[in-house]
Amino acid sequence: MQDVTNFADLVRRAAASHGARPALRSHATLITWSELDQQVDAVAANLAALHLPGDEHGPARVAVALPNVPEFAAVFFGVLRAGLVAVPVNPAYTGRELTHIVTDSGAAVVVGTRTVTDAVEAAHRYTLGGNLRELFTAGSTPPGHSDLAILLYTSGTAGAPKGAMLSHRALLANHEQLAAIDPPPVRPDDVLLLAVPLFHAYGLNSGLGAVAYHGACGVLVERFDPADSLEVIERHGVTGVVGVPPMFIAWSLMGERLTRAWAGVRLAVCGASPLDAAAERRFVEATGQPVHQGYGLTEAAPVVTSTLTGATVKPGSIGRAIPGVELKLVDAAGEEVLLDEDDEVRTDPGEIVVRGRNLFDGYWPGGEGAPDADGWWATGDVAYADEDGDLFIVDRLGELILVSGFNVYPHEVELVLAAHPAVVEAAALGVPHPYTGQTVKVVVVRRPGSQVTAEELIAHCERNLARFKCPTAVEFVDELPHSATGKIRKAALR
Repeated sequence: MQDVTNFADLVRRAAASHGARPALRSHATLITWSELDQQVDAVAANLAALHLPGDEHGPARVAVALPNVPEFAAVFFGVLRAGLVAVPVNPAYTGRELTHIVTDSGAAVVVGTRTVTDAVEAAHRYTLGGNLRELFTAGSTPPGHSDLAILLYTSGTAGAPKGAMLSHRALLANHEQLAAIDPPPVRPDDVLLLAVPLFHAYGLNSGLGAVAYHGACGVLVERFDPADSLEVIERHGVTGVVGVPPMFIAWSLMGERLTRAWAGVRLAVCGASPLDAAAERRFVEATGQPVHQGYGLTEAAPVVTSTLTGATVKPGSIGRAIPGVELKLVDAAGEEVLLDEDDEVRTDPGEIVVRGRNLFDGYWPGGEGAPDADGWWATGDVAYADEDGDLFIVDRLGELILVSGFNVYPHEVELVLAAHPAVVEAAALGVPHPYTGQTVKVVVVRRPGSQVTAEELIAHCERNLARFKCPTAVEFVDELPHSATGKIRKAALR
């Protein structure tokens, strides 16, 4: 087979190599690689038949707002095979959030759950459990190609989410980089648990993408439940787990049940946010296996570092840069923090700056924030390296909140609260949480005479924000501290 240039070619390659082997399992459903390839062909053909016009920004965009079900894979790869751009979206988003992404991306087609397709406007809408099967009718089409593969919506610390533009090259490069680790983390005979949401960069590329790249098998889990997931691991012979901290924290409390289920698992990878050290110890004691942690970002497709690259797994470490990714630490003056200077190791913290073929092409639509002319991109995260060169995250330069690995943008939460008639001003902060890593706390100034309660404000947020973005704590104050320019001084609040 020719070199893969379109990410959907991975499905074709697996089908040609071992078409009768399982590609995806979901409950009692089993889909082989040949069957998945045929479904991808059909979706691509039917999308091509819509004759969707592109624009000055490139080919038409297709929003995919589905849970972890087999249809997600067929639609996602079908969009790419048709030469269109996929826009994975959280199906649990509110109408306001969905509308922003669909409008900002200019998606001409929306494929989603009933809640999603009822909430947004698009030229074409396909609903899971409804007319979605129309996309799966027989048909084939010559593959199209666009360098841009997906828009994944993320953000810094202010404003609405923005689309990170990831090319086919970037998605494929991250797998080539990971496969260069000795030994490679994933093998063709692996069965990977896919419980991290597929609309997330980690679940999408490190999970589903890894299954396709290696021609392995993925076991889809729509909604994570600790006990049910362990049963799934045993029943389907899972050998590798791509997870996030809340999963490992929950499993670590299950004692012998975890030990029994994990007997056949050879690889446990945790990402998206730091894993609680106590939970990690409990997990290792129960399974006898390390939890390999790493660091990544949507803009890096997503993996940058991993403890799989080192000789040992150190508690709290994110490991080292994976092969093919260059990484340096830069101090506040813009000078590189050298790891080895005159034979003396420096462990000063610095901002993580990276370079590699897996990096994005900037934010939609104009490419703002892309890597510089030399290919380097500043992440906004601060880390230090120990004497062995293993990295440890210190903090973020910005104010982004990470709840179970998902980005929460303080400004978005603050805008929702500001729309409440009883709120004069509000500030959203990330505070530690034993299960999700961080949670959202808001500090609120009420209008004079108002007796609005914390419960009422949380309910207001739940009507306008996805649950993981909603505050779990509200503190009322008479006024917020401001800088000379009128900006809220969040450092003082902390």
